[in-house]
Amino acid sequence: MSEANFMIARLDEIPAVPCPCGFARRAFATADNALATVHLTDITEDARVHYHKHMTEIYVILEGEGVMELDGERIPVGPLTSIFIKPGCRHRAVGRMRILNIPIPAFDPEDEWFD
Repeated sequence: MSEANFMIARLDEIPAVPCPCGFARRAFATADNALATVHLTDITEDARVHYHKHMTEIYVILEGEGVMELDGERIPVGPLTSIFIKPGCRHRAVGRMRILNIPIPAFDPEDEWFD
């Protein structure tokens, strides 16, 4: 029997792990998947400004309100705001929010850079 041609994740069943801005539940983070991951992230503290050299991130704000700092510009965000963050964009989330983060390619902790 061949391996399934799909993956399913129940984000509420994935254990949360600490991340620089709070806690993340990382789906599809497997050794054989380099394409993309999906993170349900609870932003509980102001993140430190950082950037990625290779990853693009798509944030979708699910709950809460705050500010996204993008290359020094502060943009107010709330539920159903979506942000496309290209490699090299210095960014951070400020405020308490629950977001869906889609890193492309798959999340790599080695691709998190600080000035």
